[in-house]
Amino acid sequence: MRLVSKNVFEFFKKLEKNNNRDWFNEHKKEFKSIEKDIKSFYNEVLEHLKTHDDIDKLKIFRIYRDVRFSKNKLPYKTHFGGSFHRVKPQLRGGYYVHIQPNNESFIATGFWQPEPADLLRIRKEFEMDASEMRDILQDKQFTEIWGELQGEEVKTAPKGFSKTHENIDLIKKKQHIFIKKYTDEQVLSSNFIEDINMSFKAIRPYFDYMSDVLTTDLNGESLI
Repeated sequence: MRLVSKNVFEFFKKLEKNNNRDWFNEHKKEFKSIEKDIKSFYNEVLEHLKTHDDIDKLKIFRIYRDVRFSKNKLPYKTHFGGSFHRVKPQLRGGYYVHIQPNNESFIATGFWQPEPADLLRIRKEFEMDASEMRDILQDKQFTEIWGELQGEEVKTAPKGFSKTHENIDLIKKKQHIFIKKYTDEQVLSSNFIEDINMSFKAIRPYFDYMSDVLTTDLNGESLI
């Protein structure tokens, strides 16, 4: 089982105090070593995911920050992030793994920036019937792993929807995400990948439901 090395956290802690190009270039060899290890880690997560889901792409994000439109001008990220894309259009949703020191690591899943057409379709589904979604969100085993549905939302109601609708708490969501946090100790443990995989596997009832919603119209007719 591939482990996350404590060298990853140690490097990022030093980078937090020396987030500049001169220091980074001096320690480029060290970074390349931990980057190689972390890529192996993400690829092992991918292999586990493939045993129970259809994944078409793994994307590991670069350490270099895009500072062009940001007030934060620090040139480097102090974490690793990787996303796993399901096979579209029939499968919807995605997975994300974030590795960061100081107990800031987490995994996330769901719909971070849904397309406008998808978001409207989801809202229309909840306007018509949210009982299946409620069953998923209230399942004890599911909530023990993932907790509550999170994400940004509009203040009252989206245009065209009633703010007094019984499912307005779901309808006003702009994002539909679940987040599970980890301590540094948990990340460095021997069962970290196993826990990630178990957690991602547990999200499937939600993904199956949302994939069905987003590949059909309101009459249940297939769109693909």
